[in-house]
Amino acid sequence: MTENHGTYTDFEGLRERAVALRREGHSLRQIADALQVRSKGMLQRLVKGEPAPEWTRRPKAKDDLRERARELRRKGWTYNEIQAELKCSKSSISLWVRDLPKPEPRYTPEEQLALMNAGLHRLRAAQDEQRTEIKRVARHEIGDLTDRELFLVGVALYWAEGQKSKPYARRERVVFVNSDPSVIKTYLAWLDLLGVDPQQVRFRLLIHETADVDEAHRYWADLVRADVAVFGKPTLKRHNPRTVRKNTMDDYHGCLVVSVTQSAKLYLRIEGWWAGIAAHAGSRLG
Repeated sequence: MTENHGTYTDFEGLRERAVALRREGHSLRQIADALQVRSKGMLQRLVKGEPAPEWTRRPKAKDDLRERARELRRKGWTYNEIQAELKCSKSSISLWVRDLPKPEPRYTPEEQLALMNAGLHRLRAAQDEQRTEIKRVARHEIGDLTDRELFLVGVALYWAEGQKSKPYARRERVVFVNSDPSVIKTYLAWLDLLGVDPQQVRFRLLIHETADVDEAHRYWADLVRADVAVFGKPTLKRHNPRTVRKNTMDDYHGCLVVSVTQSAKLYLRIEGWWAGIAAHAGSRLG
């Protein structure tokens, strides 16, 4: 045998050795190395008619997967559906079924839109349920508030939302404005904790001129348990035709202005309380 020139002078002898190795369970690579045969075509001729050893055969799992993919494609399944069912790549699916005709759409555009909207509704419902549960757990984490905790909450609340005095505009008066009913109730509970006389508390509405002012008065009066008659004159926001308002729903009631008469000293105490909170919080940062 002289393979350097691509010729084999003793083909039959070489074949006899190759067949013997094949029957002993050798792979093509092992036979090629043993006989120093580098031609793939020659190697195939040498072992022609001899079955490959069982251990060298490709597992049938891939073949079964391929047949299953083709079966599903014939039933009209999409690539995405086949991939989800068989847990294999789209590239493999495409290779296996590309000779099969593309299935007709299973749904009309209207049906597809309806299915998409239904899926979106289920997703949003699940997300809403998750958000509700997170808030429920967080609410129970708070537990009961001590007077000191409510006191600190009220100070921070006022300093975030209340009127503050400035060097260029001294306004040492306690005035609080907010549209959130829960915030208003928390603020009033804080004033009560501080011992503020209810007779000193005044209410006034700050609302858009196109809103239902009378209904808003009734809403806030009921919330703070006061007579509408004690409310001050409302401040109406003028409508800018170039602005698109988003707060036009039935639950829009404007903002409630809560002021405390003769409150200059209280305001100064609030400012001092906040300075103390800020100093201690700042010290944690080093």
